Amino acid sequence: MKKLLIFLIAVSTATLSYGQLHFGPQIGYTASNLTINQDSITNSLQSSFLLGGFVRIGKKIYLQPEVNYYTQGSVFKTPSIGSLSPLEQEIKLKSLQVPLNIGWRMINLEIVNIRLFGGAVANFVLDKQVNTTSGNADDYETALVPEDFNDVNWQFDVGVGVDVLMFAVDVKYVGGLSNVLKDVNFNGNTVSSKSNLFVVTLGWKIF
Repeated sequence: MKKLLIFLIAVSTATLSYGQLHFGPQIGYTASNLTINQDSITNSLQSSFLLGGFVRIGKKIYLQPEVNYYTQGSVFKTPSIGSLSPLEQEIKLKSLQVPLNIGWRMINLEIVNIRLFGGAVANFVLDKQVNTTSGNADDYETALVPEDFNDVNWQFDVGVGVDVLMFAVDVKYVGGLSNVLKDVNFNGNTVSSKSNLFVVTLGWKIF
C-alpha cells in the first residue's frame, strides 16, 4: 500500500504542470456482489455507502486518483445437504479503495462537462465479517470464516461522469481482477470469488 501511495503522489506531481488541478471530498452509493463459481451456491447484492476524496489533474485528458472507504460483500446461500438445513452467510468486507483513473472530457463547456474514464483499482480489506443468518455453520465443512478472504484484491473500473459548476457526479462499474477468496474447497472443487460493484458518487470540487 505504501508503494502504491508513493506512486500516486509521484504521478500526480509530474502531471501538475500539464493542466488544471481540482480536489475535494465525495460521497456515494454502492451495490456490490461477490460472484462465485459454484452453481449450487447462490449470491445476492449488498448495498452500502462510500466516503472518500479525489484529485483531478489535467484538462481534456485528465488523471484522477481517489481514496474511498466503503463496504463490499454479498449473501451466500448453500443448499441443504442430506439432513443439514440450508446455510446462509452474510459477507461484509470493510475496505479502503484506491482507484487511479484516466479520463477524457468529451464535452467540455464552461458550466457543464461530460467525461468518460477508466482505470485500475487497488482494494485493501481492513475488516472482514462473516455472519451466519440461517443454518448452523458448524455443520458445514465449507462454511466461510473471515480468514478465508484475501487482504488485498485488484479491480478495474469504467464509467461516465458529469460536472455541473463545482459538483461532479460519477457512475461506474467496478469489476474484480483477482480472487477475493483464498483456496476454499467445496465438494472437492476450489471456490473462486471476485467482486463486482455498481457505484454512484457525488463529489464537491472545493478547488
